[in-house]
Amino acid sequence: MITAYIAIGSNQGDPVAQAKCAINALQQLPNTQVTAVSSLYSSTPMGPQDQPDYINAVVEIKTQLEPLSLLDLTQEIELNQGRVRKDERWGPRTLDLDLILFGNTVLDSERLTIPHYGMKVREFVLYPLAEIAPSLTLPDGTELASLLQQVDKNGLTIWQA
Repeated sequence: MITAYIAIGSNQGDPVAQAKCAINALQQLPNTQVTAVSSLYSSTPMGPQDQPDYINAVVEIKTQLEPLSLLDLTQEIELNQGRVRKDERWGPRTLDLDLILFGNTVLDSERLTIPHYGMKVREFVLYPLAEIAPSLTLPDGTELASLLQQVDKNGLTIWQA
């Protein structure tokens, strides 16, 4: 079993419900077990600011799936929850599931880059990840704790109902 981490983001269609539904869907994946789930966080949007704040979380899984199979299944979850892929980068979305780490795998293909290309600078990934895996070291040897010292929270807060 490989330990992998999936980031969740939503700012459309009841984002809290979208995130919770995504977590439930991840629990149903074949040959996969959800082993940790961060709190839900509220974050300001990356990119265009004329959109609602996001709800974010990170889920830790143990899986026997291959990275591209996991990608296919997470994209299916996104589609099932109303995700429409548009040309607009960082625009509003019902659900975004990003495979950010897959064990110590380093992969750079047309469909998938692992570790996720933006994870080292995104507070809405790093802080939830640190909540569930505080002593994590990335495949390149970078300690998660050192990244937290370099990335401001930018208003990131734990979501309160």
